[in-house]
Amino acid sequence: MSASPPVERTFWLGTSWKMTKSIAEAAKYADELAAAVDDIPNHVELFVLPPFTMISLVAQRLAHTRVRVGAQNAHWASSGAYTGEVSTSMVAEAGATIVEIGHSERRAAFGETDTTVNLKTKAVLSAGLRPLVCVGEPWEEREFGTASEYVVRQVKVALAGIPAHDISRVMVAYEPVWAIGDGGRPATASQVREMHSIIRAALVDRYGEAGEAVPLLYGGSVNQDNAAELASQEHVDGLFVGRAAWTADGYLSLARLVATTVQGVSA
Repeated sequence: MSASPPVERTFWLGTSWKMTKSIAEAAKYADELAAAVDDIPNHVELFVLPPFTMISLVAQRLAHTRVRVGAQNAHWASSGAYTGEVSTSMVAEAGATIVEIGHSERRAAFGETDTTVNLKTKAVLSAGLRPLVCVGEPWEEREFGTASEYVVRQVKVALAGIPAHDISRVMVAYEPVWAIGDGGRPATASQVREMHSIIRAALVDRYGEAGEAVPLLYGGSVNQDNAAELASQEHVDGLFVGRAAWTADGYLSLARLVATTVQGVSA
């Protein structure tokens, strides 16, 4: 009897545009992505996170495709006197299905805390959306030898009070602070593998078998040179990309690269 072929594992590839692009540039990107996405194998799950002002436009342009559109943030309250904020229902109405929460830039510049990340994660789940929870240590924690404790605490607080039946809807992105942004240094494959293994163990310890279903993404200076090696690591279920995916060509190129890398790898 011949052996069954290996099951292809699902792999996530997302990009946040941060505070970039005009409306015209967003439309062009979305149209280029829509025209080429059918060439990307289905085992690669694709998503883009535009600025708030472009979510509706991008979602409309990609409505007939399998590309998911998300938001880069949302408030935990459903409505109220929160000047300058946007609720989960607002981003959902605009077409978002994923909400990024707790990016280190928001933690550093806008006062995001582990507690508010928890509030937002619960609000996103309550709205029927999928939270993408960002965690990651500053370089000092790694130098002190406390990186794992730092990140595991972020994960535990972010998910506090979330029941096992909801946990499979959560995604976690490990983004070491020292690897993000212009001038960031990419984490090595071994560093990523080790931290993802630690995060997975913490999830399984808390949720049992359900913790195995949480996709773990890596983000931080991902590019054409390191994407394949990162994608091939154990417990790396996706990549969350910045600058290297800020053009449709760049994003599609990475999608093809990771599709080939994980093709045929057992789930």
